[in-house]
Amino acid sequence: MQESAAVAFHAAQEPGAWACENKSVKTLRLPVDVERLHTEENSEALDRAAAILRAGGLVALPTETVYGLGANAFDQAAVKRIFAAKARPAWDPVIVHVASEAMLDELVCDVSARARLLIKQFWPGPLTLLLPRAASVPDCVTAGRPLVGVRMPAHPVAIELIRRAGVPVAAPSANRFGHTSPTTAAHVLDDLDGRIDVVLDAGPTVCGVESTVLDPAGEPMTIYRPGAATAEAICAAAGAVAIFQSSEPLRKMPVEALPSPGVGLRHYAPRARLVLIEGLDATTPLAAIESAMATAARQEANELVGAMLPDGVTAPALAAAKRVFPWGRWDAPEELAARLYSGLRALDAAGCTAILCPLPAAGGLGAALHDRLRKAAR
Repeated sequence: MQESAAVAFHAAQEPGAWACENKSVKTLRLPVDVERLHTEENSEALDRAAAILRAGGLVALPTETVYGLGANAFDQAAVKRIFAAKARPAWDPVIVHVASEAMLDELVCDVSARARLLIKQFWPGPLTLLLPRAASVPDCVTAGRPLVGVRMPAHPVAIELIRRAGVPVAAPSANRFGHTSPTTAAHVLDDLDGRIDVVLDAGPTVCGVESTVLDPAGEPMTIYRPGAATAEAICAAAGAVAIFQSSEPLRKMPVEALPSPGVGLRHYAPRARLVLIEGLDATTPLAAIESAMATAARQEANELVGAMLPDGVTAPALAAAKRVFPWGRWDAPEELAARLYSGLRALDAAGCTAILCPLPAAGGLGAALHDRLRKAAR
């Protein structure tokens, strides 16, 4: 499909166009023990969820990044139910998850040598590749564009569910569109209870931020969304990369279908206003972070202030902050990433109207943190 067709598809599919298909349902919460997947109880839960996927239903599933909201990627009506449940506009494409390279070959019409190299290096794992789509992929999956985003998740429950379902699973994050992504089953239910069929509860996710989205064609390759697979690791494995930079300001409505999930959008946002504290890096002393946060807290005196608090930054210094969330070690971006969305959701639930958050260094996994926090700030 050519670019003009993607624009035409976008014009014909306004946000909420499928909301009428979203009927209230009783959402089942099925616990799954990652360490004991093949016991009778866990196997029954996985088989039940797989049958629901094959029948056109919606299943929220854990991945190593965040919880995703899954549907049979080849079932157009089922994929449209994802958009209705999330109130997700049609111009935002979704990622398809596979359990094998044979399943990948059903979705795409060409896999370059470089893409094969990246697959060998990073799959299963948090890297999504944009590849030329096969004719069997519905337009609603790609927002009418010629590339489909595909990845193989590393989470044992996700892989086993897809394997048992026998179909590739389209699965954006399992939250209302634009809101903070879910890293627990409870987060999923906060947003989607009564709007989806099942959530498989396998406990908190590990990475805490979404996958990296990469177009492996071109020189350099293009990262459309920084994520848990770092630019440095991709470069070391397969060559130079560049981070996509939009010339447009962040917005809620784009002018055409997006080339990748989340590009150019205000996204990942808590209900509270997110206040970023900038000018910091991995070597910034904790005392300096504490001072900057205390100053920002005083400037928000008319708000119910919450704070994402790095380890070692003392809460008493934030006299104006009514709630704090213990975020993790400042020099451990993997901890900050894993707890980011849980912290924002916890401070929202505490009734905060403004959340202070120091902005970590941008290198490595910090690039994903920068991306999510800047898109969440309003």
